[in-house]
Amino acid sequence: MRQRIAVVGGGPAGLTFARVMHRHGHPVTVLERDPAPDARPPGGALDLHEGMGQRALEKAGLLAEFEALSRPEGQAMRILDIDGTVLRDWKPDPGERSNPEIDRGQLRDLLLGPLDVQWGRAVTEVVPGSPALVRFSDGRQETFDLVVGADGAWSRVRRALSPVTPHYTGVTAVETSVDDVDSRRPDLARLIGDGSMAVYGVNRGLVAQRNSGGHVKVYVQVRVPPEWHTEVDPADVAAVRSQVLGLFDGWSAPVLDLLRLGDAFAYRPLYVLPVSHTWDHVPGVTLLGDAAHLMPPLGVGANLAMLEGAELAESVAAADDLDEAVRAFEERMWARARGWAEMTAAGLERLVSPDPAQALALFDEVQ
Repeated sequence: MRQRIAVVGGGPAGLTFARVMHRHGHPVTVLERDPAPDARPPGGALDLHEGMGQRALEKAGLLAEFEALSRPEGQAMRILDIDGTVLRDWKPDPGERSNPEIDRGQLRDLLLGPLDVQWGRAVTEVVPGSPALVRFSDGRQETFDLVVGADGAWSRVRRALSPVTPHYTGVTAVETSVDDVDSRRPDLARLIGDGSMAVYGVNRGLVAQRNSGGHVKVYVQVRVPPEWHTEVDPADVAAVRSQVLGLFDGWSAPVLDLLRLGDAFAYRPLYVLPVSHTWDHVPGVTLLGDAAHLMPPLGVGANLAMLEGAELAESVAAADDLDEAVRAFEERMWARARGWAEMTAAGLERLVSPDPAQALALFDEVQ
């Protein structure tokens, strides 16, 4: 293969695509706007599913390394009532590895390996053609035979293929974290358990997720107008904490201590693309993951994106006709992604709903 290939975005989708291509002996240029791998917090843990994220890592030759880093105990899930009563307490069976957890930072470093990543290369525009033209924020430009857009929800590459932009789901998440929970608050550590803990009320929920090293990510999900998160200064920690705690009047004190201990907060309004999002095939440009089919964050997005990255890489590496391989991949991706998009959209409606029993019923069905 003599084609020049670039992937825009150094997240799970882009890195998996590049790593599988590397395994097949085909170099890929990874273009990432962040100036360095640790330029911003990598986010919480991911549960990589056996037939999706783990399958992608197997295609990349990294499954054994993943198994050494991952936390099977993180598959545990506990559901509490708002008064702190434990409603469900699921624990993985010995040897269970259907969806073990791994920190995003650990996964990123695992995928990076020997890849050629150009840090601080912010893409502003992709112009389709033979070859495709990539323009950068510093005024430079380069051409590639294939540009793969794996640049997330607000993808710049998507604009070359589709006029569609994400729309607000009606739910906003607020994220905070607690460090050294086992030593600082062993009572909260026991409350959370080995994996995740969730509590659901009317149109709101709170989830605490174990990461490695005693670090816990805490997520609030609440059904609010899109401007709600602009009512206070996000840098004013006390004001944000007060705003968020005001949503949970009457909830168990230990549960709310997870918010009181948070020393920084981030608002994350949840946006999605239409479940049927597709585009007319354009030679030289395609999309993966959130850039192609942004969904609610219910444990599917990263898994699906990694699997797509691995499958596209295998198709491209084996192709006699690059354009036909990409076209066929897009058809398969659209068909599969639509089903997951419908499922996660319905799931978010049930998790953050006027009837908290809907959330519990959803978890019962999944378990």
